[in-house]
Amino acid sequence: MSSTTDTTETTTTRPDGRRTGRRWITDWRPEDPAFWDNGGAGVARRNLIFSVLSEHVGFSVWSLWSVLVLFLGPAYHIDPAGKFLLTAVPTLVGAVLRLPYTFAVARFGGRNFTIFSALLLLLPTLFIAVVLEPGVSYSTLIVAAAVAGVGGGNFASSMTNINSFYPQRLKGWALGLNAGGGNLGVAVVQLVGLLVLATAGAAHPKVLVAIYIPLIVLVALGSALTMDNLAVASNAQGAMRRVCRDRHTWIIALLYIGTFGSFIGFGFAFGQVLQVQFKGTFSTPVKAAYLTFLGPLLGSLVRPYGGRLADRFGGARVSFYNFIAMALGAGLVLFAAIGKSLPLYLVGFVLLFIFSGLGNGSVYKMIPAIFKAKAATRIAGGADFEIEAAESQRLSGALIGVAGAIGALGGVLVNLAFRQSFLSTGSANAAYVAFIVFYAICCAVTYAVYVRRGPRTLEGV
Repeated sequence: MSSTTDTTETTTTRPDGRRTGRRWITDWRPEDPAFWDNGGAGVARRNLIFSVLSEHVGFSVWSLWSVLVLFLGPAYHIDPAGKFLLTAVPTLVGAVLRLPYTFAVARFGGRNFTIFSALLLLLPTLFIAVVLEPGVSYSTLIVAAAVAGVGGGNFASSMTNINSFYPQRLKGWALGLNAGGGNLGVAVVQLVGLLVLATAGAAHPKVLVAIYIPLIVLVALGSALTMDNLAVASNAQGAMRRVCRDRHTWIIALLYIGTFGSFIGFGFAFGQVLQVQFKGTFSTPVKAAYLTFLGPLLGSLVRPYGGRLADRFGGARVSFYNFIAMALGAGLVLFAAIGKSLPLYLVGFVLLFIFSGLGNGSVYKMIPAIFKAKAATRIAGGADFEIEAAESQRLSGALIGVAGAIGALGGVLVNLAFRQSFLSTGSANAAYVAFIVFYAICCAVTYAVYVRRGPRTLEGV
């Protein structure tokens, strides 16, 4: 491979604005087959590994409160509505942080910011280790939950970084693998929580965060030793302004609310919903924890395959059929809830997790495909190929941040929908109806804008 990282110890800025120095790669051409085959693929793979690990731990910390609320027994004096709010707060903070985290990759470098964002996860874990005990005020718990939101920002910086490393033909798989490995953090932290509940007991929630503190340090150290910064990665504010004026940005954001918003919202709320909806069956936190991890686990594992299916058949087509499946899954959950059938209820919810995972991969594949299609049109009209390819990459990175932030807000809406449904009707049935309607809207929008052939249809999305 003709490009290697500069081995000098200092970082300098060239006249064209690109940084050079230790761990900075100044020449990166993944679309060049020779470049990719002669070392580029290996460098991308090495960076992907610790990107996945860092994002995984970030998701685990972000999802801590989906488990910690199971530890909050009568001694904490918090009702179900209060617990739903505790899971909604980190979701909201994480969604907001995804925008500055997207900028950070271009400003500081993917490797550098991965190290920083990993170490930042020590704040919520140490905070929880200090304050979480019976008698703590509810306002303090809200603050602790908000600080855990930093884990949600890692997704945006990680995805933006990996998007720059991989060629167009492999982005669906690479982004799906990166995001799927991160999403697994939701399931893993719930498994760890189950282990703590089954061994130490519900009176010892601090054991859960004590497990993650050394993992955070190890991930930061591994990122420092193995990752690189790309000098060509750029997603400056100008790109963000451009994508915010593009109608496709808001369409993709809507679709991502439906897929990722469902995944993270259900992941945070599932344990509480089980305990409230089936009180007699799940009378203790341990009984609910035995099942809460299954949906997030399967949804995370299938996300890369959503990207791979999109690589083969097109992200729009896969997303269209996937939203139909999500609406049917939510209908099955509603039917089971009305009939009080726990087995059917669990099957429906697991299907929702699986389809939301597939949809996460297919919708994210649409992002680079949209800008590639637009660039191809301009190139056919005489525009310079290299300039358009670079701009397509830059805009894709910006949209990843916007879509990731807005999509994560869907998780807040899911938790608030459950909270309001339980407050108003005593069950979650009204929330399920709302989910079915929303999935139907996403399906119709996908068909009208991307699947149906017409004069404004973007080819290859």
